[in-house]
Amino acid sequence: MPTPPRTEPLVLLAVALAATAISGIAPYERGTWWLEVAPVLIGAPILVLTWRRFPLTMLVYRLLFLHALVLVVGGHYTYARVPLGFWVQDLFDLARNHYDRLGHVAQGFVPAMLVREILLRTSPLRPGRWLAVLVVSVCLAFSAFYELIEWWAALLGGDSAASFLGTQGDEWDSQWDMFLALVGAVLSLAVLSRVHDRALARAERIRSWVYRSA
Repeated sequence: MPTPPRTEPLVLLAVALAATAISGIAPYERGTWWLEVAPVLIGAPILVLTWRRFPLTMLVYRLLFLHALVLVVGGHYTYARVPLGFWVQDLFDLARNHYDRLGHVAQGFVPAMLVREILLRTSPLRPGRWLAVLVVSVCLAFSAFYELIEWWAALLGGDSAASFLGTQGDEWDSQWDMFLALVGAVLSLAVLSRVHDRALARAERIRSWVYRSA
């Protein structure tokens, strides 16, 4: 019987926190850095506090780790100035730095598995169409709420919030952000649902074994 994973979640947490700290060294704009890394600073303590009572599958922990890296890199440079985005822009002769587009795909792709896991473990829902509809709806709602946060930041910060908004002159930026989060959520369900089901089954076997051994 496999044992509960203990080392990997701690390693992922340590690397994510180290990356966050490094990204906070002379960021392009300190205020933007705080806004961009806020999900990491809020989410990490929640994951630590719930680790024993409601441990997630390693698939979800790994996805959250990758999402954290996307956020802290964007926070350090601001999304419009990430070097990787400039490299892709030059390679494909694009009109703007599209790193923020990657961030919004991730905003749907990663939460989709987190929401799916929570629903499967805490509700009567089973894998199927209704589960997929609810997962996508939650991800799209979260993306829309994040656009409201950006709007509020713009109202409070004025021109100083421009880097956080990251529109780069695109009047349809908010619509693109929500659409890409929608695409990310649908893609995540299409690609990872079966992998996630196996991860959940393995985690359930581990919990049952631990319970019987206690």
